[in-house]
Formats: sequence, C-alpha cells, structure tokens
Amino acid sequence: MDPRIQWEQIPSLCSPCIETKSGPVTIRRGHFQGGTSQGVEVVLIDTGVLTIAVLPTRGMGIWKMQSAGIEFGWRSPVPGPVHPSLVPTSSSGGLGWLEGFDELLVRCGLHSNGAAELNEAGVVKFPLHGSIANTPATRVWVEIDESTGRVTLAGEVVEAQFLIKRLRLISRVSVFSGSDTVQITDEVTNDLSTPNTAQLLYHINIGAPMLSAGAELLATPSWFEPKDALSRSEADVWTKVGPPQDQFHERVYFTQLQSDSKQQAAACLRSANGEAGFGLRYDTSTLPYFTFWRNTAAISDGYVVGLEPATNLPNTRSVETAAGRVVSLAPHQSVTFRLELSALVGRTKVDAFCARLPSKA
Repeated sequence: MDPRIQWEQIPSLCSPCIETKSGPVTIRRGHFQGGTSQGVEVVLIDTGVLTIAVLPTRGMGIWKMQSAGIEFGWRSPVPGPVHPSLVPTSSSGGLGWLEGFDELLVRCGLHSNGAAELNEAGVVKFPLHGSIANTPATRVWVEIDESTGRVTLAGEVVEAQFLIKRLRLISRVSVFSGSDTVQITDEVTNDLSTPNTAQLLYHINIGAPMLSAGAELLATPSWFEPKDALSRSEADVWTKVGPPQDQFHERVYFTQLQSDSKQQAAACLRSANGEAGFGLRYDTSTLPYFTFWRNTAAISDGYVVGLEPATNLPNTRSVETAAGRVVSLAPHQSVTFRLELSALVGRTKVDAFCARLPSKA
C-alpha cells in the first residue's frame, strides 16, 4: 500500500469485501496526501490475484496493476499521480500534459487525442492528448452482477466547453474474483443537440521491472507504417525492446492489427525471460488503429513502451479530421469502446495468451 493514501469508507458499501458467486473482491477508496498528489482519489480493486489502482480524479485512468508481486506500470520522472489542477495542459506550446504523465493506462481524448496543435496566431488550439485524463469524475459508484459475479467500478466524466462540446464518458472497470484480467467498457455520448466529433486513444504504458532488454511485442499487423525516418530505420526490429539508453529518441509505429471473426485484436508484451507478460485485447469495430511507442530511454528519463489502441492515429486533430479518422456523433448519440488488460505471470499464462493472438489468414 502507498503510505500517502488515507483510506475511507465507500458510502454505498457496508464492507470493503464483496462476496460474489466466484469468490471475494475487495474495493477500497482513499485519497493521496501531500505533494502534487494531494487530493487525488484512488480506488483499489483486489480480485485475490490482481490489484488495480483506479484514479477517478484523473479521468478514471489506471495508475498501476500488480499480480504475484510484479508491478505493471512504469517509473515516470513525474512523481504522480498528479492532481489535474497542477497540470497546465496549454503550457509549453500545448505540451503541458506531460507534467502529469505517469499512469499505466491514461485516456487521450475526447475531443482530440493526438499531437498538440496551434492556430494561426500561435495559440494552443488542441493540447497534446486532449483533456479527459485531467478531468475528474463527477460521480463514482459500484455495480455488482449477482448472476455472473462481476464487480464493476463505474465513473462519469464530462468534458465540456460552452458552444463547443459536451462529451460524457461513462467508464466501467470490471473484474471477477480470482481473475488476472480487467475489462474496460467506455461509453462516450454527445450530450448536445448538435452533431459533434470525438477521438479516443488508450495510452497503455509498461516499464521496469517487466520491461528490459529482450522484451518483445507480439502482434500481427495487417497494415504498418513507421511515423518518421528514425522509426523507419528500425522497422525490421520494430517489436524488439532494447536496453535503457541515454539521450534516446522515441520510435513510433502506426498499425492496424489483425482481428478475429469477432473483430477482436490482441497484442502481448512479453518479458525477456518469458515469465511475465502484459496482454491486451480490444474491439476493432470502434478502435481500428494501434500505435506502438518505444521510448527505451535511461531509467531516470522514463524507460517505457506504449501500447495504444485508438480511433485514429495520434497526429494533430486537423490532420486526422481531413483523413476522416474522427468519430461522428449525432445529437445524443453514443459509441462504446471495449478492451481487456491481463497481467500475465508465469510462462504458462504468457504462452497461453500468445497462442490465441489473431494471425493473418
């Protein structure tokens, strides 16, 4: 447990331990004390196999996951989680978002999700990765499905600007007792009486201790494009992870991953020794694109790779709008995004997940 967290009772629950037909699930709620984390709400979900730290204050992001003593997340130079009030998203030409970047899973969106964009006067039009990660949930609640044993932490986050947008996210983070997998179902609704567009990218970040030289991304692209010349120069080893390197410059690869008959794509980041892995599944009907971000910088600089399913490529919003890669929403229309994250510990679990990865026909 992080000593900075002050634990509190969840009003809707008589006890933090929920008994389900598949076994117990424990949910605890607290707030961070001190520094830039002061006041950040955290909800800890424990299935007995997997522990998940959800941050309602930071757009229902997932700070860390832990299973069998292995932590899944990364060691950001940013000492987080950072309260959104201390993240100046429009500073530094729209790069201020980086001052709060340290989660395992952070959502990018909802109005824009890619690179920062300035207007003709040099003023920030769209900040890097949008606003939703720095928007606190307006309400959070727990749902229990007696018939299946599913326990869900749900939260509502509203991204709004008068005359411009009101996009409402209902996020559901669901688990089962004894499971090492978390299911995420996000519904985004255009609450206005006029049409609008949206974008969403899940920035899923893995670093040490799981990440080290020799780790590898296992995935099958049906389409593949390096972002720039530097990335292109290593296209033949784009899935390979090297050691920490001083003054490293990121490599970025745009893809669409092969999906199965149910429109499910999957990828696995496998540790160097094959004894641990991070599994990802997602619905390509609403998340057709996947970006692999390789930032194997020095440990002190943030040694990390990113697995990023999305509605589009993480270019500026204007570029993606011109390419038709935005989600069009009629008045009061909703769209649903689904993904699963698995903390895989032990070669048997890693190999079993990788054996089910979709392959080219």
